[in-house]
Amino acid sequence: MISIPLFLDQEHPCSYLENKRCRFAIVYPSCPLTTKIYAQLITQGFRRSGNDVYAPHCPNCSACIPARIAVNTFKPNRSQKRCINKNINTRAVVKPAVFEQAHYDMYLRYQTIRHSDGSMAHSSPNDYINFLSSSWCDTKFVEFSINNELAGVAVIDQFENALSAVYTFFEPKFANASLGSYAILWQIEQAKLQKLEFLYLGFWIKACKKMSYKSLYQPLQLLIDNQWKGLVI
Repeated sequence: MISIPLFLDQEHPCSYLENKRCRFAIVYPSCPLTTKIYAQLITQGFRRSGNDVYAPHCPNCSACIPARIAVNTFKPNRSQKRCINKNINTRAVVKPAVFEQAHYDMYLRYQTIRHSDGSMAHSSPNDYINFLSSSWCDTKFVEFSINNELAGVAVIDQFENALSAVYTFFEPKFANASLGSYAILWQIEQAKLQKLEFLYLGFWIKACKKMSYKSLYQPLQLLIDNQWKGLVI
């Protein structure tokens, strides 16, 4: 593991848990990053937002736990099998991580419906693409189409032995297709086809509904005390 310079940001309200304060350890922006370096950092619990790479370093809280799926041991449950069957005719196309107006417009509609109280509902085109893409990471946008209509986009980072699920958004009219779940199941299958080991899912937070759903993908591994361990539910 190479030496990476970090700094701590200021404490601020947590986005996931009420009445909690959070803080991040962030890689210095001047540090030259590559996909290969980030692949090492993600195994240590780091994530990226745009070009920024960070890990939680919160006072008096350790609720955010890095999570990943060992794809070759994954077994879909009944609900996930139904989701796969529901999307039997959903088509996926892997594209470069570049700005497309149709993606951006759908992203705003998704944020307005799903996260209207957040700042991302008012993202500018630069805010949007700077959040999802990266100048140094091997990132792909996966378009999902239903009946030849753009239905969703999954943002994925590609590594030599893993994929990382960055973000997924979809057209609100296709909410019944469960594209958020399907995107994860599709990524698991793609990782298997590429003979990769893991799909990284970001942080699992037991007390936050928006983040606790990841325990539905079994067997899930969590980074606890600097060791990846299976989550027992």
